[in-house]
Amino acid sequence: METELIKGNKQEEIKKNTSKVYFFIIAIAALVVTNVYFYVKFKSSGEKVYALTVEKENLEVEIDRIEAELDKMKIENIQLSPPLIEKEQNARKKIIDLRTKLAQKQLSQSDIDHAQSTITSLKSEVAYFSLDVNRLIQENKILAEKNSLLQKEVSASSTKISNLESSNTNLASKVNVAAAIKVSNIAVYGLQEKRNDKVEVEERAKRVDKLSINFNIADNTLAKVGKKDIFVRIIDPQGNLIINQDDNTFYAHSEKLQYTFKSTIDFTNHGEEYSLYWKDDKKFTKGAYTVLLYADNAIMGRSTVVLK
Repeated sequence: METELIKGNKQEEIKKNTSKVYFFIIAIAALVVTNVYFYVKFKSSGEKVYALTVEKENLEVEIDRIEAELDKMKIENIQLSPPLIEKEQNARKKIIDLRTKLAQKQLSQSDIDHAQSTITSLKSEVAYFSLDVNRLIQENKILAEKNSLLQKEVSASSTKISNLESSNTNLASKVNVAAAIKVSNIAVYGLQEKRNDKVEVEERAKRVDKLSINFNIADNTLAKVGKKDIFVRIIDPQGNLIINQDDNTFYAHSEKLQYTFKSTIDFTNHGEEYSLYWKDDKKFTKGAYTVLLYADNAIMGRSTVVLK
């Protein structure tokens, strides 16, 4: 009886131990399954994040290429029309928006897909924009070539005009020279003033009161009739030009000269004789006085009188 009781207790204890073993086995199996589940889950999530990161980097590279294409067109310094300027501005705005979205820390596959779609559309827009710019470059080249040819033609025409103007100037200069009046004869005398407004020719310097300059003008069919300014230059016996004012100047043969006095005559081109008179503020001295006459920017003639 006692022996049977002992056997029953042992069997009961064996059953309890067996139940504990099964419990631990089940618990371990559950733990293994859980670990496997989370391992697979996190591994899949990590691969997904990695894939999104790679796609994001690829999209950023594509954006860089598109922006570089726009910058290249800008470097070419093409004057864009308003519609092309608007296209460029729209493309750059889309690039800014894309960079802003891709800069976000958490991106879903939907965000990546939307960005990819936008980039594809942007590529197409920039491609058409590039075609428009290239067409504009070609048009500018054609215009530049036409402008170059036109400038050459204008330059050739300007050269011809310049040559004609030069010829006309030379011709006009020759005509002016030919039209200038000249004296046919000229004589200078010393005069002494007497009472009753009478004058006599005098050769002695101390008795001379003024010089009389007498000349005839040769006929010239090219010369214009009318009033003529006669500029007179008188050189004293010491070789000095006699001038009364420093601003008494005129031009002859393109040279600025000073004159002693000026007079105006009425030129009729009929060979008239003219007389001009000059009285010095100082006493006349012994020696030769040279008189030079100028008109029409050229010399008319000269003569000398010797006072004793």
